[in-house]
Amino acid sequence: MMRRRGMLLGAAAVLFGAAAAAHAQDPRRVWKLGMLLPSTRPPGVPDPVAAASLIPAEMAELGFVEGKNLVVDRRYAEAQLDRLPAIAHELVETRPDAIVPLGATATRAAKQASGAIPIVFYGNFDPVASGTVTNLARPGGNVTGILIAPEGTLAEKKVELLLEAAPKSKRIAFLAPPDPAIRYQYDEARKAASRQGVDVVAVEVGSGDYDRAFAAIARERPQALFVAAHTIFVRDRRQVIERANRLRVPAIYEWREHVVDGGLMSYGSSLKATSRRVAEVIGRIFKGAHPGDIPIEQPTTFRLVVNAGTARTTGIELPRSLLLRADEVIP
Repeated sequence: MMRRRGMLLGAAAVLFGAAAAAHAQDPRRVWKLGMLLPSTRPPGVPDPVAAASLIPAEMAELGFVEGKNLVVDRRYAEAQLDRLPAIAHELVETRPDAIVPLGATATRAAKQASGAIPIVFYGNFDPVASGTVTNLARPGGNVTGILIAPEGTLAEKKVELLLEAAPKSKRIAFLAPPDPAIRYQYDEARKAASRQGVDVVAVEVGSGDYDRAFAAIARERPQALFVAAHTIFVRDRRQVIERANRLRVPAIYEWREHVVDGGLMSYGSSLKATSRRVAEVIGRIFKGAHPGDIPIEQPTTFRLVVNAGTARTTGIELPRSLLLRADEVIP
């Protein structure tokens, strides 16, 4: 009798698994993805290099096409990060199949809003130190994600590159958004610089007031500029780059896209590659994987990109050693 009951349970499990698989592959199914974004909603055509555009584009490559079998609900905090908890609760009430929060603050808000809906974060922070998860290999709960840096942030390496570009530096300006999560990057940059006898001065830009922020930076008379890695500075990259170049000091960014648009140099992973990994993890979850069983991924490839044209127009003479180390030099 017990054997027959076991056989029946086993058969039921097989049938349930087959039904779940069929459900996951049902062409009539429409999936719903929520995105929790600290930045402001674009006023016109969406920025193709922003996560709000890149991740859905990569989802389409995997067969989840927005407007066909995928609905993307983008919720913007409009650069007012204290609104993220309320926005996260509103997003949870719509019952998405997964939520993608950008950055530590948005991730914290999403996790507090739901302990059940799968969360796939994307950011530049330490998820263990921040209490987001207890383990990278097996995060548990409803949270997993893709990191921009392998451990902590890339701030230490960026400071090293800035000091190679401007070896006589005594002060580095650190441009930051009003996001408490930026302290991970700032602390790492400050510690790395202090070992070389260099000060790091943080200047916060709030409500898109870049004129005020860069006026404050100019008053500090820095010999180099560190632009923090943040989604807001991806959205506003042209405004930041234009003002940074006026300072005529070496400036470093996170993404190649900054350098393509005229920034001096960047060091980091690939926006497209990391967005692809986020999309692939979401796809696995849509097909039945549990987020707590999916290891949090860390990038292994980083590229130094330098814009030689920007160096010429701003009068910055970069050392040959730095140019030889670059993975790409934009003429």
